[in-house]
Amino acid sequence: MMTSKSTDKPAAPNTAKGMKRNLANYGDAGFSVFLRKAFIKALGYTDEALERPIIGIVDTDSGYNACHRNVPDLIEAASRGVMLAGGIPVPFPVISIQESFANPTSMYLRNLMAMDSEEMIRAQPMDAVILMGGCDKTVPALLMGAASANVPAIMLVTGPMLAGSWRGEKLGACTDCRRFWARYRAGEVNDQEINEVNSELAPTIGTCGVMGTASTMALTVEALGMMLPGGAAVPAVHAERRRLAEQTGTRAVAMAAEGLTPDKILTPAAYRNALRVLLAVGGSTNALIHLTAMAGRSGIQVDLEGYDKMGRETPVLVDLKPTGQHYMEDLHKAGGLTPILRELGGLIERDCLTVTSKTLGQNIDAMPPGWKQDVIKTMAAPVYKNGAMAVLRGNLAPDGAIIKQAAATQELLQHEGRAVVFDSLPDMAARLDSADLDVKADDILVLRNAGPKGAPGMPEAGYIPIPKKLAQQGVKDMVRISDARMSGTAYGTIVLHIAPEAAAGGPLALVKTGDRIKLDTEGRRIDLLVDEAELAKRRAALPPLPSGEGRRGYDKLYFDTVTQAEQGCDFDFMLPEITKTVP
Repeated sequence: MMTSKSTDKPAAPNTAKGMKRNLANYGDAGFSVFLRKAFIKALGYTDEALERPIIGIVDTDSGYNACHRNVPDLIEAASRGVMLAGGIPVPFPVISIQESFANPTSMYLRNLMAMDSEEMIRAQPMDAVILMGGCDKTVPALLMGAASANVPAIMLVTGPMLAGSWRGEKLGACTDCRRFWARYRAGEVNDQEINEVNSELAPTIGTCGVMGTASTMALTVEALGMMLPGGAAVPAVHAERRRLAEQTGTRAVAMAAEGLTPDKILTPAAYRNALRVLLAVGGSTNALIHLTAMAGRSGIQVDLEGYDKMGRETPVLVDLKPTGQHYMEDLHKAGGLTPILRELGGLIERDCLTVTSKTLGQNIDAMPPGWKQDVIKTMAAPVYKNGAMAVLRGNLAPDGAIIKQAAATQELLQHEGRAVVFDSLPDMAARLDSADLDVKADDILVLRNAGPKGAPGMPEAGYIPIPKKLAQQGVKDMVRISDARMSGTAYGTIVLHIAPEAAAGGPLALVKTGDRIKLDTEGRRIDLLVDEAELAKRRAALPPLPSGEGRRGYDKLYFDTVTQAEQGCDFDFMLPEITKTVP
């Protein structure tokens, strides 16, 4: 099994165009073109059509994926744009991942989708490609693949859903999913009421209508310059989403002619802009892992200390759930990403090239002027002034951990408590709601073996439910720590991505119930208050680490080669040599 990083230089760009690009190998290039044309003519193409630029369109439609239900409509509109610009659109399928339908977790399949996308872009003739994604892991997967394939590429997201209403209360997926489920567990909502709420949480197609991972990735990708200006926040069901698709198709043809490849756009400065926007919108902690993985495909490493420093000077500006009160449809009405970039001012690097062939600054200046709204706050009066996230170190997280402090109970950001340890997801499921569980409101819940290797797939289990007996007493939040992830739609005082994970030999494996743990968010530390001699004894008594023995197929590939959270959880053999660091 190959596990070392590749240091080979990329092959020379494929200079062939259209149907002559990426030929099947028959030992005779002329015959390869002849055979290819014979079979594509079975679809009714003329010779004249086959001489035009070919624009691939990634089709991520799936009966399991309501977030992508509008993909067929968007393909139709994008195809119209391609043809109006003189190209030929060719949709092709890749894996589609829906967050709540993927077992064991969507994160487990992200790298498989990235590989699928990269190889299909490489294998098939296309002069440019439209990347069509939406649900959480699909956008980073497509961009990871596109960055590695380095064919002119442009992202089109499916767009957020509209909010619903229950008994006069506005709500939507999926912050309100968690809020109402917590109320149900606490006995505040009955069976009939929770079923009524369930029918209103996702009233239309599209991605979650709060600042979850899908919305966060859409906004950061627009900031990266890989999407048309204004493309992140338009709701899935709006006509404007289809118009954006048409414009994306037209632009893809121009990008093919210009040779505008991802390596010219995905620069360190562009990633700094994306990380800045991640902080300013109060975005999902998942996005930090995804942006790290995407940057890694371009030989760029995200430095956590630099990101933390960036957070100290970047307040949360967007009043959206789970950090605020509004929904993505409200952000769209407020102007989308543009007013956020304008408010950030000099913190944004305006000279970055984008898919428009213009700089980010030129794109900002070309957008309509702002108007009065209450969703995007000012730098002087932000939603949260101390940075959406903080990076923690300490003896429990030598390689780093993340806390979304903007979505936490502020009084718990500085806290010391007794550990209540769950050794795995099954252990937590078996004991969490037991009346016999020894737990108090000021304890710290610890979940381990839920990281990239341990689960596997680093599930969104970091949002450990409040134990039922405490929930019924009115407890709404506790400090919770784990090597898992948390949904961007979630909230609470939760320390995530502890690295190294327990299954890779990290210190989280040494914690015992009854130990004292100190969370010092201001000091950027998370520490196990046990002396080194005792920890050395415990380490010596640990069982052997889990191995890849007995695994097969993708499961073995994943287990043997997945990196830790601070490296983006990509496969180590997919990464080129790191040559640059951001911020």
